[in-house]
Amino acid sequence: MRTDNRSIKNTIVTIYFVFMVIALLFVTVFSSFHLIENYIAHIGLFLLLILIGIYVVARFFEYDSDSSKLIITSKGFILTEYINYREYKKEIEKRTVISFKIYNFLFYKSLVILRRSGDKVNVVKERFNITLLKKKKINYIKQSLRKIIKENKKAKLG
Repeated sequence: MRTDNRSIKNTIVTIYFVFMVIALLFVTVFSSFHLIENYIAHIGLFLLLILIGIYVVARFFEYDSDSSKLIITSKGFILTEYINYREYKKEIEKRTVISFKIYNFLFYKSLVILRRSGDKVNVVKERFNITLLKKKKINYIKQSLRKIIKENKKAKLG
């Protein structure tokens, strides 16, 4: 099964650049008119925090379980065509997957996959940002991972 969140990319990039334009307007135009002189630093800091929040949360996520490995890719949305500096790609053998957990915080969702390492003694946590993934696609990922874990338990007992 393959799934990703590429359909939301244009929306996120548009929101990010609109907030950048608003921040520039506050810094230049409103400070020159002295309309909100006392609050310009607070508003600028608030807009900067929103931009940083969007930058951190807005990540492309791709899940592929069609082969003998789980291939999970996570990378940034903004400027990825020019500079691919935030890419995190993980290939996990299906037979090493032990369990998974999806954490749903207020503005952030995370997928944690527990897997055995090569020596079968240590357990390794792999964490992925799935904030912008739709609920339907998250359910598909849950279904796929449950099937993989069920097959692993069946192979271990058999």
